[in-house]
Amino acid sequence: MTSETDTAPLAGRIALVTGAGRGIGRACVAALVGAGARVIAVARTASDLEALRQQLGEAVEPWVGDVRDDALIGRIRGLDRLDVLVNNAGTNKLQPLLEVDDATLDLLLTLNVRAAFKVAQAAASVMVAAGRGGSIVNISSQMGHVGGPKRAVYAMTKHAIEGLTKAMAIELGAHKIRVNAVAPTVVETSMTKPFFEDPAYREFALSMVPLKEIMQPEDVAAAVLYLACDGARLVTGTSLRVDSGATAQ
Repeated sequence: MTSETDTAPLAGRIALVTGAGRGIGRACVAALVGAGARVIAVARTASDLEALRQQLGEAVEPWVGDVRDDALIGRIRGLDRLDVLVNNAGTNKLQPLLEVDDATLDLLLTLNVRAAFKVAQAAASVMVAAGRGGSIVNISSQMGHVGGPKRAVYAMTKHAIEGLTKAMAIELGAHKIRVNAVAPTVVETSMTKPFFEDPAYREFALSMVPLKEIMQPEDVAAAVLYLACDGARLVTGTSLRVDSGATAQ
């Protein structure tokens, strides 16, 4: 016999996903809606959000905004209730260490660290005030656990997210708010698809992972969904590496 909680474990809950227009964020919105949640989808591009709403229906509430803007942070703080945050917005720009320019440094630190912190802080304030507990999932990276060439700044920002996740988990545990990270390897998205179409790059990417599978956004979303649901009710302060075994080597 299948219960409603089996088929819709997030029924009646409200989630917010940043960077929701494409890739991992879009897949996370779909997974959360499929589990019964109403999802506030945040992205900068209105057309991406409209396409998402057309696909998933009225369970999606589109918010056009930039996580770096105080106006969006204030809008999050103005919510009466929030049960799940998927803190996904971020970017990367590959540069050799000795060639990193200030513009790249500032972009990655501002978006991947400062904005991620501000979003998490705002979401946590809503969860604490509502007194219902909650789940915050920060999207990290395998580069939050290791390093790599041309990724010094990106790895630095994702190591920061891993530290933030642990500190938040400790401080918010008394409020029954769980905080975890999901750390994927390179994911095949609309942005990275051209790289994977190059046979040499694809062969290199597969050589780095024991499972010999190219990761899809849905693989990351499945991990996020697990951490959002009550099945992970005692999981907090950890990083779930969805990396096909890359960091096991």
